[in-house]
Amino acid sequence: MVAKRSTPSYEGIKVIRTGIKTSIIMIFFGYLLMCIMMPTIVYRDIWQPKLRAKTNSTYFGKQGLNILIYTFPILLISALGCIYLHLGKKESDNYNMESNFGKHQLTSWKRPVIVKGLGIVTWTELAFFIMFIALLVWTFSSFLHVFFSRITEFRRAGVEKIWQTKMDRVATALGYVGNVSLTFLFFPVTRGSSVLPLFGLTSENSIKYHIWLGHITMALFTAHGFLFIIYWALSHQLSEVLKWGNTAVSNIAGELSLLFGLVLWVTTYPSVRRKMFELFFYTHYFYILFLLFYLFHLGISYTCIMLPGFYLFLVDRYLRFLQSRQGVRLLSARILPCETVELNFLKTQGLSYTPTSMIFMNVPSISKLQWHPFTISSNSNLEPERLSVIIKVEGSWSNKLYQILSSPSSVNHLKISIEGPYGPFSTNFLRHETLVMVSGGSGIAPFISIIRELAFVSATMKGKSTPKILLVSAFKNSLGLTMLDLLLPISGTPSEFSKLDLKIEAYVTREKGPTTENPKLLRTIWFDPNDLDAPLYPILGRNNWLWLGAIISSSFIILLVFMGILTRYYIYPIDHNTNRIYSLAARAILNMLLIFISIGMTASTAFLWNKKQLAMEARQNQNKEGFYNADQELESFTHQSLVQSSQVHYGERPDLKRILLECEGSSVGVLVCGPKKMRHEVAIICSSGLADNLHFESISFSW
Repeated sequence: MVAKRSTPSYEGIKVIRTGIKTSIIMIFFGYLLMCIMMPTIVYRDIWQPKLRAKTNSTYFGKQGLNILIYTFPILLISALGCIYLHLGKKESDNYNMESNFGKHQLTSWKRPVIVKGLGIVTWTELAFFIMFIALLVWTFSSFLHVFFSRITEFRRAGVEKIWQTKMDRVATALGYVGNVSLTFLFFPVTRGSSVLPLFGLTSENSIKYHIWLGHITMALFTAHGFLFIIYWALSHQLSEVLKWGNTAVSNIAGELSLLFGLVLWVTTYPSVRRKMFELFFYTHYFYILFLLFYLFHLGISYTCIMLPGFYLFLVDRYLRFLQSRQGVRLLSARILPCETVELNFLKTQGLSYTPTSMIFMNVPSISKLQWHPFTISSNSNLEPERLSVIIKVEGSWSNKLYQILSSPSSVNHLKISIEGPYGPFSTNFLRHETLVMVSGGSGIAPFISIIRELAFVSATMKGKSTPKILLVSAFKNSLGLTMLDLLLPISGTPSEFSKLDLKIEAYVTREKGPTTENPKLLRTIWFDPNDLDAPLYPILGRNNWLWLGAIISSSFIILLVFMGILTRYYIYPIDHNTNRIYSLAARAILNMLLIFISIGMTASTAFLWNKKQLAMEARQNQNKEGFYNADQELESFTHQSLVQSSQVHYGERPDLKRILLECEGSSVGVLVCGPKKMRHEVAIICSSGLADNLHFESISFSW
């Protein structure tokens, strides 16, 4: 191990990051405390009146309290997180061995404990899941305690029986609990989030949390809605179903919100999503209508509780929209005989990403609305001007793309839009002595990026030893072996890979031996440049985290200014007019428009400024050519060297238990990407306790 040389700037950055992290932890625990206290009598009778007296101004009204307690802390954490992540780039690179020292002490918490049902869940994830369920149970029981202790205040005398009033209060409590779950729903799907990296998470491996939260939220809201309908029927108040309150809760808006949510919910189940992906994809946009009528149902004041997660999602979604308007320069495509294609895009050198990152891609000639995620197989260090993805034919969309590219009269230009890249803030593969990568079919893609990164480290960073690499790949037939040709980049020096201790075990499961037919080699297609396309560049420039923090903070300040002016000079005079009260729905619409305007103004300004700064670099890279001869020579090298040096097993599946248990070393990192059955098998072996040196590394790309 080589100690990192200390410098004043390094030590200063470390101190600042420690201070920011401490502040974030304190703010977060304060936020959680308010979430815990919200349903209690102490909060309602003591805390809330005092806080409301100080925040109920003519500029923000009753929503001022919720903005201060629930919205502001999370946005502040997000802004501070942006500064923390920006300084993290300067403090150390991804391969600081010291920073990973001692992480094996927490290995037991990272072992899988549940493999089926909820997916592959570690002890840490299970602990947080249990704590979240405990928060929901606490919220529900506390609300019921408050409601039942004051049941006579809610009872309509002479009209309702006590049990009917209790049913009304149970339904109301379910709605409150559903709102708590909804508050966290959008954090996992905010791809460019500065909050997730603070917990060591990325959007792609947090999708399962979004799924859990979605099921819990819809189950609670469904129970909330249907229990109210039953209550109205039993208490002879069915006319309430069609009530649209002007200054109170709107029942029909809540019912419409639930209806759109149910349509969305049904199509998320695996059996529907896998067989009818397009139906799942398009109905998922119903979340817009779900939230719109949810806003009409409760009004903007109470919606401020769940606003921060959705606010950060809107910032991220608008930035993605701006990035997706630009076509990306497609340089070449490598066509493999196993119905797989590698696309190579031009990018600016300022765009860097970590291994296992991914992009979302849209091909308008196939579908203008569909966006599909693909793992990046290239490496931003070895290939500073290229970005590559591997696409396996597995559905109608990918099949159409393959047919377009593999047809004899291939197009000279293909318009493609990209969102991303998105990936982990840092990686720590160097902390292991051995890396075992288990893949099935196209699951090899993320491992290609890791292998290329380790090749770069071994060739350029003196004193840093890279782990031994064992790649176990399973393919249905021998044509799949051609995917091993993609281990080396389309351009580069193979000598960088000669220093790697790389062993490949390839398994062809449906063939008894090598075929006698002449092997089909991969074919490369080159595309003509187009003036409308540009290299892929970072949406917010090199200092993207600082710009994101500036967008979040400045847009929120602008929102508060606009909201204060609107309330003070337009809504406040009407509300205090004895003959008129301002509409709850109109107030909600105006506030949402202000949110869109403030985010649009700040994000567009940041985007245009950085686009102007990157324009010169983009023009310099746009017309780079001269890859042809070197690439053709490299293709020949890859086919002759990698496949010949690999050990190929025919007619059998890999004995994963034997392979993993035979791995030597105090620390063996185990990564798996492939079919669900394979992922579960590897997770079970690592969690069995048969070998203490196996450390399961979660890589999830199952959408």
